[in-house]
Amino acid sequence: MSHNQPAVSRRTLLAVAASISALGVLPEAFAASGDPNAIKPFRFSAKDAELSDLARRVAATRWPDRETVKDHSQGVQLATIRKLADHWAKHYDWRKIETKLNSYPQFTTKIDGLDFHFIHVKSKHANALPILVTHGWPGSIIEQLKIIEPLTDPTAHGGSADDAFHVVIPSLPGYGFSGKPTEPGWNPPRIAKAWAVLMQRLGYPKYVAQGGDWGNAVTELMAVQEPPGLLGIHTNMAATVPADISKALSAGTPPANLTPDEKRAWDQLDDFYKNGLGYAIEMNNRPQTLYGIVDSPIGLASWMLDHDIRSYDMIARVFDGKTEGLTKDDILDNITLYWLTNTAISSSRLYWDNAHFPSGGFFDPRGIKIPVAVSAFPDEIYQAPQSWAEKAYPKLIFYNRPPKGGHFAAWEQPMLLTADLRAAFKPLRKSM
Repeated sequence: MSHNQPAVSRRTLLAVAASISALGVLPEAFAASGDPNAIKPFRFSAKDAELSDLARRVAATRWPDRETVKDHSQGVQLATIRKLADHWAKHYDWRKIETKLNSYPQFTTKIDGLDFHFIHVKSKHANALPILVTHGWPGSIIEQLKIIEPLTDPTAHGGSADDAFHVVIPSLPGYGFSGKPTEPGWNPPRIAKAWAVLMQRLGYPKYVAQGGDWGNAVTELMAVQEPPGLLGIHTNMAATVPADISKALSAGTPPANLTPDEKRAWDQLDDFYKNGLGYAIEMNNRPQTLYGIVDSPIGLASWMLDHDIRSYDMIARVFDGKTEGLTKDDILDNITLYWLTNTAISSSRLYWDNAHFPSGGFFDPRGIKIPVAVSAFPDEIYQAPQSWAEKAYPKLIFYNRPPKGGHFAAWEQPMLLTADLRAAFKPLRKSM
């Protein structure tokens, strides 16, 4: 890997060996370097010089004039991003999240010619259900850190031993500590196939999968591909929009017979398509043009904040001092990971790859035949109505509308998502 990877201590090596040995794949983990299936322990430590350079760049930001309106209709507001910059420069400490990351067993392995990074935490409870959890953009593995303990150690977090999961959290290609593709074509179907190889390589004959954003696209395409052992999936950003609704959205006129839940979903989608797709259009078409977000930390931060309007509003409130699902440090942990790994453009290329090697519309039903569970959070890009979910997923085994939370469900509301995952997958545990 090209990332800073200090020598692994003997204690860490032994812990890693114990973790992998429990899966029965120890020979692969410490095979000769030429073994294409080798699973290698991983740790990350940013160089002091990199952190100093980041602080210098934040301090040297050349600021524009403020927006000419009093709301966010022109984008990330100057007052919000200046508050973020002040916290980043004066109060933020990357080493805290770095220590947290390195407290978990992390590994890399090569699949389909690319190095993939993943966190793998096994539960102490017998008969734990393996779960593969995939992040999206502008997220990372940091999104899922808050659900690791509740899933792997349920008895310490309001659950029972029967709720336990073994947790695998990979970094998407071009994101975080995973390798950066040097050729086009790493679209969601290809990633889905790589994830199936990963779970097989880890020795899991049966497992479930979960995701939101790009993580949903990858997870749903795993379900379409039906790799051996995949029992079912859970999504917190379901693809359920019926074809007639998509057509009507293009025309701009809602059907007259929508239920209240369907009308709310329509309004959310209509607003997103009209006002919220700018970032995706640029990355679909010209990701390599985004040199500014590689060179400027504040450019990167503002680009990542301007994802969906309800997430942005929440983040703006956080930097105004309000208590929300995320903290100031949470937000900067994720942005700083992108900065230190120089993945602003490599992550953006996923949009280009998906556009040029298409696998269906982002919210279009995919014809999934295996069991599906849905958590429809109120502040998601759109809150999928149960009526649409039932049509999109013939084997819908669970549907819930949590009382709060948005696009980054695991990050914002980890216990609400955990509760849904426990309930959703309970019927599938009988297949273990």
